[in-house]
Amino acid sequence: MYVLGLDVGTQGARALVCDAQGKVMAQASEPFAIPDVVELISPGCAEQHPSDWWAASVVCLQKVVADLKWKGIPAEAIAALSVDSTSGTIIPIDADGIALRPAIMYNDTRAVAEADECNTAGQALCDKLGYKFASSFSLPKILWIKKHEPAIFEQTACFTHAADYIVSRLTGTVRFSDTSNALKTGYDLVDRQWPDFISADLGISKDQLPQIVSPGLTIGTVNINGAQETGLKAGTPVVAGVTDGTAGFLASGAVKVGDWSSTIGTTMVLRGVSTNLVKDPEGRVYCHAHPQGHWLPGGASNVGAECLAKLFHGKDLDELNAYVPSYSPTSLTVYPLVRRGERFPFVNPNAEGFIVGQPRDSRDLYAAYLEGVGYVERWCLEIMADLGAEVGDTVFTSGGGSKSLEWMQVRANIMNRRVVRPENPECALGTAAVAASRTLYSDLESAVREMIRPGESAEPEPAKVKIFADHYRIFREDCAAHGYK
Repeated sequence: MYVLGLDVGTQGARALVCDAQGKVMAQASEPFAIPDVVELISPGCAEQHPSDWWAASVVCLQKVVADLKWKGIPAEAIAALSVDSTSGTIIPIDADGIALRPAIMYNDTRAVAEADECNTAGQALCDKLGYKFASSFSLPKILWIKKHEPAIFEQTACFTHAADYIVSRLTGTVRFSDTSNALKTGYDLVDRQWPDFISADLGISKDQLPQIVSPGLTIGTVNINGAQETGLKAGTPVVAGVTDGTAGFLASGAVKVGDWSSTIGTTMVLRGVSTNLVKDPEGRVYCHAHPQGHWLPGGASNVGAECLAKLFHGKDLDELNAYVPSYSPTSLTVYPLVRRGERFPFVNPNAEGFIVGQPRDSRDLYAAYLEGVGYVERWCLEIMADLGAEVGDTVFTSGGGSKSLEWMQVRANIMNRRVVRPENPECALGTAAVAASRTLYSDLESAVREMIRPGESAEPEPAKVKIFADHYRIFREDCAAHGYK
């Protein structure tokens, strides 16, 4: 038997079918017809048409089903499928599942005033779960629609998340979502219910919100229409999915308490497994609920591989990487921000990057930027530990920044932890593990352990670990001098 993971991102969709050991049998990707998030109304507003997501998803599903058929595997061999998509994206739909307006995307920040209202009305929930509503969260966006588009609000049968919309097109079921996507809509992950302030203080009926289940639970089956459009077998179980961030975390191979995943793309996203609900009074960290009772605390820094793309554009990064072992540790201190503002390890909307020291050449500067990201990563992990999360001796990594073995080695030396990247870091594989968690396996931890294969790794080098410990102390002192604490 096989499972299917469908990842619906910002630029396109990707589908992947694998067996119980994670061996990929078929995969396909398809860009959206209009791939870029468009700014509407004013800067900071980002919207996409859900019909574009569905069109790309259909193409992906048709391709993998055709590929399986060519290999002699019938569509009915797919035991279950699951969908992940962007966290914080919201769509108002009618009773027939038709979108009433374009989706307000995860990176849309128009609902600043509404986020403040949610924080005031939902103070008890924020205190309980240890986070604050941001304008990027789903609930403030729903409140924005209520205030600014009242006619659409009144027509809305359900405010649904991006992954839920795709599921509704596959199954005809429009009123289910998962705990992972529901977090930013204000769902109480402790008592497993929609809190009263949403209806009593914000005027959003709980009847307009989906029914929430844990990832991996079956919420419907592919209906006749879904089967005709995609080539999937009618009756194929569709299980509750996760956000794309959670899918990427699962695809990293992090599985047990104390495991942490660091995704280094444009920015850096950290997430781990903890027995404790981690609460951060500064609002840098929030926790997803793990289906097996654990918590998944996470946070995101604005530093990441973006500094390399902007400052070393046009350079041969493979050549620069080759010189890193001979240049690192450098004598420089770099806070590698290339945009204004930081979210983690500290919150400062006006923070800017800085360099202390004079680089010998571009190779020295390049190595120093790699170190800077590693120092921020260590700082973030220390904060997680200070807040009560368990932090083990291994960090799993994915994203574009994980492709450099030299960078992995620098990070391993800075953090004094083993750094491991998965053989296949696709979010769709993490979502396939969710699909397998209650069908091919008894739980999610077993599915991830069996399906996600480790790839290359970097072990700490004792001689350099000691040097980097001293340099990290200097890095923190230089950050404090800039007011970054």
